Amino acid sequence: MSSRFFHFGKSTLHYTILGSGPECLLMFHGFGQDNNSFSLLSKILSKQYTAYVFDLFFHGQSTWGHGEVPLEKEYWKEMLDEFLKEHQIKNFSMAGFSLGGKFVLASLEAFPEKIRSLILLAPDGIKINFWYTLATYPSLFRRIFKSMIRHPGRFQSIVRWLHDWGLVNNFVLKFASFQMNSAEKRARVYYSWVVFRHLRFDMNHIAELINRYRIPLTLVVGQYDKIIKPKSMELLINKLEDYTFETPEAGHTGLIAASGEYFSALQRLRE
Repeated sequence: MSSRFFHFGKSTLHYTILGSGPECLLMFHGFGQDNNSFSLLSKILSKQYTAYVFDLFFHGQSTWGHGEVPLEKEYWKEMLDEFLKEHQIKNFSMAGFSLGGKFVLASLEAFPEKIRSLILLAPDGIKINFWYTLATYPSLFRRIFKSMIRHPGRFQSIVRWLHDWGLVNNFVLKFASFQMNSAEKRARVYYSWVVFRHLRFDMNHIAELINRYRIPLTLVVGQYDKIIKPKSMELLINKLEDYTFETPEAGHTGLIAASGEYFSALQRLRE
């Protein structure tokens, strides 16, 4: 395993290189994780891929040097282009879990002609979350959201009220409580939501790119996932000409492990 840093302007991406396969795989983890989350899956895929496993901004050792300025798709395209040139990568596959799905979709829009295949695990970015939109648009609600981050009691009270009215389920309540139980975590919630708010995608355009360039897509969503539900994937797959859709018996947090079992079985069939 090789741990490295890629600097671009004021920002830095930390990443590890795993495996020694002939193909290149870029991997993006979910919210609250870091590149170690993909250690097992990248090992399973190591014969086929050399994996570049990133820490997202505000996670692990990556840094975003622009305060609350949103990450624009064009900035990400320029940054990724420099990364690809530095490593002499001409084409690549991608894997993304949850929040990491947004970075996969942004990279797909940027370089569809370079992409060999996609693996999306309970990806964020396909269905727009109402509460995310409310918290980040417009600026008034962002200020309210920031005040709740600074004063977690307010946030917890609102989440419990939403739960009592049936607007969020028990899993979301527990997930929100866990992600807000320290100042560091609360800052990560705020900056991730606010800085990544422009990573929004039109599924007609995404499907058109996948279909036009005939990009193989494997989509995996847990049957019991309360964060990213299998049904929400219909917004994309109903527009695709070809895809693989797996729904293992798993929730959101256990999906990477369940995906590892699926890809292990797939590798054995190929051998």
